[in-house]
Amino acid sequence: MNFPFAFIGNMSPAAIILIVLLVVLLFGGSKLPELARGLGKARREFKRASDEIEDEMRSAIEEDERKEARRRIMEEEERSRIRAQVEAEERAKIEAERSKENN
Repeated sequence: MNFPFAFIGNMSPAAIILIVLLVVLLFGGSKLPELARGLGKARREFKRASDEIEDEMRSAIEEDERKEARRRIMEEEERSRIRAQVEAEERAKIEAERSKENN
């Protein structure tokens, strides 16, 4: 599992306290909830957009796979048709040779 703030584990407690104090000084205590809501909203929007892109990529890959499968089926049908045509021509040739031998 990815933790968005995993780098904090490598920081000393004093550094974390200093960062929190700087944030409070820069934004003020009353702005912090608003800032947190904005960050949460941005994170949700980013997640939604990345999920949409992932879904589009998955759909495109599945469509390519379906096209490839259809192409293979068409190629196999064409091979079968050509094989049947060649066999029919060979049978006709054999029948012609037999009829020449019988005459």
